[in-house]
Amino acid sequence: MKTNLKIAWVHLTSRFRQLLVATLSVTFGISMYIFMNSFMSGVNDAQTDITFTSMAHIRIYNDLSDSTPAPIATTNNTGTIQIVSNAHNIRYTDGIKNADPIVKAISSVSDVAHVTEQLNQNVFIRNGVTKISASLSGIDVPNEDAVFGISQYMTEGNIYTLEKRTDAIVLGLGLAQSLGVKMGDNIQLTTADGVNKNYTICGLFQTGSTGTDRTKAMISIHAARQVFSKNKSYVTDIQINIKDYNKAREAVVKMNGITNYKIEPWMDGNSQLDSANTLRNILAVAVSLTILIVAGFGIYNIMNMTVNEKIREIAILKAMGYSGKDIVVIFLTQSVVIGIVGGIVGLGLGYLISIVISHVPFHIATLNTLPINFEPKDYVLAFIFGLIVTFFAGYLPAAKASKVDPVDIMRS
Repeated sequence: MKTNLKIAWVHLTSRFRQLLVATLSVTFGISMYIFMNSFMSGVNDAQTDITFTSMAHIRIYNDLSDSTPAPIATTNNTGTIQIVSNAHNIRYTDGIKNADPIVKAISSVSDVAHVTEQLNQNVFIRNGVTKISASLSGIDVPNEDAVFGISQYMTEGNIYTLEKRTDAIVLGLGLAQSLGVKMGDNIQLTTADGVNKNYTICGLFQTGSTGTDRTKAMISIHAARQVFSKNKSYVTDIQINIKDYNKAREAVVKMNGITNYKIEPWMDGNSQLDSANTLRNILAVAVSLTILIVAGFGIYNIMNMTVNEKIREIAILKAMGYSGKDIVVIFLTQSVVIGIVGGIVGLGLGYLISIVISHVPFHIATLNTLPINFEPKDYVLAFIFGLIVTFFAGYLPAAKASKVDPVDIMRS
C-alpha cells in the first residue's frame, strides 16, 4: 500500500499544471456551492422576515362556518310555509367579543412564543383635501412588538408613544407620503359609521412590504375600542407567533379545541411564499451541483489523459505483479487527494466570497447589506458532494487502467 501511495504522489507532482487545474475546478465548484446556498438561504430568510412584519404565523378571527349546509327539508303538506336562509349572508356577530380567555388558553400551548390582539377596521384618513382609504390597526403595543418586531421598522418616532397618548397615530411611510404629512402633523380619521377623530402623527414605519407601508396606520387598542364603541375585550384578530413557523399546521391542530373561531396557519393564505422559498433553494442546489459536475468532468478528462500517458508504466507495474486493485488504488488516490485539497481551499474561498458579499450595501426594510446566511451544513454538504464527484471522476479512468493487458501494451 505504501508503494501505491508513493506512485500516486509521483504522478500528482510530475504534472503540476494538471494538478492545479483539477484542484481549482473543484475549488471553484465548492466555493460556488457554498456562496449560492448561503445567499439563497439569506434571501429566503429576509423575504420571510419582511412577510411576517404584517402577518403572524397563526391567526384567529371570526369567520363564517365552512361546514356543509343542511339540505332543505321536504314535506307533503302543501299548506306548509318553509323559510330558507343563506348562512353566508347572515352574520350575527362581528369580531371576537371576549378575547381574554382565548388569549390566556392560547398562551399556555407549548409551541406558542408570543400572542397579540388587534382591532382592524378600514377607515378614511384626511389631510386637507387629500383623502385616502387605509387599514387601521388598534394594537397592544408590547405584544405587537413581540410578534412583529415593529419597533425595529420605525424610521421616525417611537411605537411605545401609542401607550401614552390616545390621540397618537403611527403611519406607514408610503401612506404618509401619499397624504403629504410628516412627524407632528395632525390628520383626521373617519370610520365607516361616520365617526371623525383627529390624531397627531407620532411615528413612521417602513417594513419593506409595499402593501403594508402604503395602507397601514396604527393606534393603541384601547383608543381603537373607544373610536369604534367596542367593549373592553373586543378584538377582530388574535395574532400568534410560534417557535418554528414551519410547524404552524401542527400547532393549529393543538389549538383546535380552544375556540370555535377560525384558526388559520399562515400557509393557507400565503402558499406562494413557501413555494418561492422552495424554488429558490432548488435553483441554488441545481446550479451548484451543475458546477460541481462540470468540475468532475474536468477531473475525469485529466485522469483519463494521465492513464493514456502512463499506459506503459501501468503495463510494467502489472508485469511486475501489481494487481488491477493496486492500479485502481493508485489512480483513485490521486483523484481523492485532488478532491480533498480542492475541497478545503474551496471551503475557505466560499466563506471569503460570502463575507465580501455580506458587506455589499443593500438598503431595504431593516437590511443594510445583501443577506447571507452562514450555515455549517452548507459547508459540510459542499465538501461531501465535492468528494463524491471527484471519487467517481477518478474511478472510471482507474477502472480502465486496471484492465490494461501488459502483453498487448508491450507489443504495441
